[in-house]
Amino acid sequence: MNARELRIGTRGSALALYQANWVKDRLTENDPHLEVSLVKIKTTGDKIQDAPLATIGGKGLFVKEIEEALMEGRVDLAVHSIKDVPTEFPKGLHLAAITKREDPRDVFISRDGMILENLRYGAKIGTSSLRRQAQLLHFRSDLRMIPLRGNLDTRL
Repeated sequence: MNARELRIGTRGSALALYQANWVKDRLTENDPHLEVSLVKIKTTGDKIQDAPLATIGGKGLFVKEIEEALMEGRVDLAVHSIKDVPTEFPKGLHLAAITKREDPRDVFISRDGMILENLRYGAKIGTSSLRRQAQLLHFRSDLRMIPLRGNLDTRL
């Protein structure tokens, strides 16, 4: 690798690739001679789909293998959703930059376009996010939470 190349470590989901390509585009806009490539890395969180995140290790599951690639020199930087980043980093790694925040709102998607307020009593909602479960149950305690894992593409 020469000094004009950067390798970005990223997960392989459509959302992760969008974010990594966004960073790649900003870097090459700033330096048109820079060669930037994406290195897709499958994380433990991507591999384990049959258990709730809270029971198998939480946030670090989506960054561990990418952190290892950074420490081993296989990638030069990583792009993550901040929600997946633990508050403590392995020795030698740090949070170097945070991009401008996009719209942080969650989205509710129903099969027939029905809004949350009009769902039938006891309706099932799929999410593995403890935060979303708490918010939904605070809004309507009759809803039934069904664990739903996977990246954005597979959940939809």
